[in-house]
Amino acid sequence: MHTSSPLNLTRRSLLAMAGAGLATTVFPKAMFAQNSAVMVIASGQDIPNFDPHTATGYSASFFMRNVYDPLVRVSGNPPEPTPAIAANWDVSEDGLEYTFNLNPDATFHSGNNVTAGDVVYSFRRALRLAKGNSWMIRDIVTEEGVTAVDDETVKFTLAVPFAPFLQVLPWVFIVEKAVVEANLGSDDGQTWLMTNTAASGPFAVTRYQPGTLYHLARAETAWQAGGGNLAGVIWQIVHETATQRLMVQRGEAQIAVDVTSEDMDALADAPGVVRILEPEYRTFSIKMNTENGPCADINMRKAISYATNYQAIIDAAGYADLMTGPLPGGILGFNPDLAVYRMDLEKAKEHLAMTETPEGGIKLRMVHVSGLEQQRRWALIMLDSLKALNIELEIMPMNWPDMVAASQSPETFPDLFPVYQTANYGDPDNIAYAAYHSSRNGGWQNAVYNNPEVDALIEAGRAEVDPAKREGIYHKFQEVVVADAPDIFGVLEKRRLAMRDSVKNYHFTPVASNAIEVFGLSME
Repeated sequence: MHTSSPLNLTRRSLLAMAGAGLATTVFPKAMFAQNSAVMVIASGQDIPNFDPHTATGYSASFFMRNVYDPLVRVSGNPPEPTPAIAANWDVSEDGLEYTFNLNPDATFHSGNNVTAGDVVYSFRRALRLAKGNSWMIRDIVTEEGVTAVDDETVKFTLAVPFAPFLQVLPWVFIVEKAVVEANLGSDDGQTWLMTNTAASGPFAVTRYQPGTLYHLARAETAWQAGGGNLAGVIWQIVHETATQRLMVQRGEAQIAVDVTSEDMDALADAPGVVRILEPEYRTFSIKMNTENGPCADINMRKAISYATNYQAIIDAAGYADLMTGPLPGGILGFNPDLAVYRMDLEKAKEHLAMTETPEGGIKLRMVHVSGLEQQRRWALIMLDSLKALNIELEIMPMNWPDMVAASQSPETFPDLFPVYQTANYGDPDNIAYAAYHSSRNGGWQNAVYNNPEVDALIEAGRAEVDPAKREGIYHKFQEVVVADAPDIFGVLEKRRLAMRDSVKNYHFTPVASNAIEVFGLSME
């Protein structure tokens, strides 16, 4: 058990339970009867670390959105930029200069004001580490291009025009320079920030146990205007989706973020439960190891792509549509007429015949998030699909942090790796750059895929501000990626959230909607 600031809530016994090491604790409804302002969110994904410039994944995004502040947040559907640390901003006519005026009330958990120096330091640190969400601003923002005009004014001079710049800013979080520099160690503060914070967000870490729960309490220094009545929020690790559903039904959790389509069906008439079913730029694909092992051969990848039972995948998905290539439908540049792989065993065997193992007889390895039922089902579909090629599939459930670690090199990356990609901003650059640009190699979004032609198209698309020209670039990008077959293009799922009707002021936003911002929420 880890503790930071003292718990400022009445139900201290709640956290004492966690100290007992109950990895699958289910909290009885009665425990919250005297403190209805503590919200429980059930999730199957652990939080990998607390460093806002290195951690990724939806659980990390939940943590950062509630503990840290960015310059700008987004809200609404479609999402629009709204003030955060920046009270307002100006943009030059050529789209290269952005000037942000900071909110003078912005305060770190230490009690110190947020200054332009902290903002400059945060962006330069993110770029320097080149991890986490820094891919969103790489080659767009340079260390020299972000400067402090004065203590309350920050100026960005972009290296190239970048249309979605305001949309990416919510994912670069601001740290307190003095606190990080006091704990630099030998790795730019990364070790210290794995388990500590230097934040200004509306909530602060009060206690946590990896694999069990993360308790955030309303920060004593919370400066943000408005907000709901929550005194705290608990990110409860619950691997079984059916258990998440039951917790919401029984009132033991207010929100469940990993429920399956069957869970949602079961909740259709459940008293006191609200079902959120909304379209989102969220893709599910199965990435292949294009650099090491049998799938390094493009013909093996095409054989697998043609052998896949896509109808079974969509049947197992429930509230979803099949993907048509790498981009989500409806986004700028999406080509609905793109020729993609569908089940064709004759073509699958033709491509298998061009590999080093024309008769199959090999074993591939596929991992999936332990306890995530939807991924387990898709893994079983792949096992059945590959039998037609005389290929065995070893299925290995893993904890999410271990899957992230396996992504660090081609040698440790499995043959098949299922990935949900949820757009953090409503632009094709989000999915394209995160999932297919080689600079992302070593991270879970694109562990190994490296194609110079694809890189060049992605870079051209993110620098072009003319929508018509961008559309042409992304059409070509989709064609090249599909021809290279780095992924099995699966489904576009609707976001499924189960929620108690006691949760008030919730508004769906179609970007990272499972990484819920709770500041504006209330409970009755």
